[in-house]
Amino acid sequence: MTAEVITPLRSDASDNRMRILVAARTAFLAEGLDVPVREIARRAQVSVATVYRRFPTKEALFTEAFTEQMSLCSEIVGDALAEPDPWRGFSMMIERVMEANARDRGFRAFLARLPEAIGRAADRDHTLRMVLDLVRRAKEAGELRPDIVLEDIVLALMANEGIRASSPEQRAAASRRFAGLILQSFRAHSVPAPLPPPVRLPLPVL
Repeated sequence: MTAEVITPLRSDASDNRMRILVAARTAFLAEGLDVPVREIARRAQVSVATVYRRFPTKEALFTEAFTEQMSLCSEIVGDALAEPDPWRGFSMMIERVMEANARDRGFRAFLARLPEAIGRAADRDHTLRMVLDLVRRAKEAGELRPDIVLEDIVLALMANEGIRASSPEQRAAASRRFAGLILQSFRAHSVPAPLPPPVRLPLPVL
């Protein structure tokens, strides 16, 4: 009899958690981190207290809602840090993040909101610290322009978000070429390198 009572409670708790995460992900993508927790609770059809029991802060809720995207970011940056050559590591990060950004709408939307989340929990964000370490290493090696800052990388990602193509594969191909152009502009010394092949894109309507 006890097991019959406990099982539904556990199922309800799991359902509540899933509804909260779905509602939070949708709200964060549409409205950013300024969306009130009470609005997320309303959309998830739970109480505000239920949200806070599972996620003590809004930043914790954001991180959990985008755990897959955050894991991919951490993996990309970790692989880049493991590369012995500082410039190659920095380049790998830019290339892979831009390609993931071009292929996956969820990843693109997550990156669009990531600066907000980082801004509210900067000192605690492991991935951000790794990105800054990549920037530092590339500068110390004399490969990255000394005036490049984190916001320049964010600006490049925002521009990458503007790529419009007929398929994810074409977006990824265009993103690879754009990454090549960005890396040329970021490099301290002009070292011309072949760009990835161009991609035919629709012309904007002026």
